Amino acid sequence: MKLGLHYWNFAKPTPEPAAIAPTLRETALIAEQSGVSAFTVMDHYFQMEGSAPADEPMLEGYTTLGYVAALTSKMSLGLLVTGVMYRHPGLLAKIVTTLDVLSGGRARLGIGASWYEREQRGLGVPVVPMAERFERLEETLQICQRMWSGKVGEFDGEHYKLTETLNVPAPISAPHPMIMIGGGGEKKTLRLVAKYADACNLFATSPEDIARKLDILREHCDAEGRDYDSIIKTAVAVRPVLDDVDGWLGYVEALAALGITEVQTMPDRDPVAFVTELGEKVLPRLAAI
Repeated sequence: MKLGLHYWNFAKPTPEPAAIAPTLRETALIAEQSGVSAFTVMDHYFQMEGSAPADEPMLEGYTTLGYVAALTSKMSLGLLVTGVMYRHPGLLAKIVTTLDVLSGGRARLGIGASWYEREQRGLGVPVVPMAERFERLEETLQICQRMWSGKVGEFDGEHYKLTETLNVPAPISAPHPMIMIGGGGEKKTLRLVAKYADACNLFATSPEDIARKLDILREHCDAEGRDYDSIIKTAVAVRPVLDDVDGWLGYVEALAALGITEVQTMPDRDPVAFVTELGEKVLPRLAAI
C-alpha cells in the first residue's frame, strides 16, 4: 500500500505568513525521506468551511506544488483535486505539463467538479449549475488528453473552443500525467472515471461504502468497454491515523483487500510532527500491506 500526504492546512503550527514556507519545506522533505509516495494540496482559495474558518491561510495549489517540486525528487505531485471551473482547460493542460517537466515527470492531474461556491462568488469565478460543471469536466478531460497526445488541431466543444491545441514541450510522464478523477458520484463521476481516467479517488468512509462504489465503477467500465483492472484505485483515509495506529492499519488492510493501492492521510496537528510520527510508526508497517 502506498501512502499519500494531503497537506490541507497552512495555519499550523502558526498562521503567520513567514512560517508557511519553512513548515511546508520541512514537511515535504521529511515525508519524502520517510517513504511517502505522493504529496497533494487542495485546489481552494478560501479554507473549507466546516474544516476550519474560511479566512485561515490558503495558498494557490499549482504554485505550491512548484515549490515542493524544487525541494523533492521522488514523490508524485498533484491537487486533490483541481476544480474544473478555476482554470481554462487549455491552460490547465499547460500548467500540469509545466509541473511535470520541472519535476522530472512527477505530476498527476487530480480533477473534479468544483463545488465551493463561497470562494467562487467571492473571487469572481463563474458559478454554473452542477450539470454544466460535469459537461465542462468532460470537455476538460478531452482537451487535456488531446493536448497530451501531441495532436495539434481544433477542439470544438459546447463550452470550450480551441483553435490550436499546441503543447510544447510535451510532458515527461508517459504517456501523459496520470489523470485521477476525484469523487464517488455514482451516475456521472464514476462514469467519467471509466471513460477517461487512469485513477479514481474516493472518500473511504467505510470499507463497505468503498466496495459499493467500486462495484458501480466496474459496471461503468463494462458499459464503456474499459478494463476495470487498468484503473488505479486510491482513497482518502478519513479516519485519523496517529490516534490508533493499529486500528488505522486494520482499516487500510480492509481497503487493500478491495483493490485500493494508495491511501491519502491528512495532518491533524503540526504537519512536521505529524509526518515525523508517520515515518516512525506507520510507514514501516504499511509497506507490508
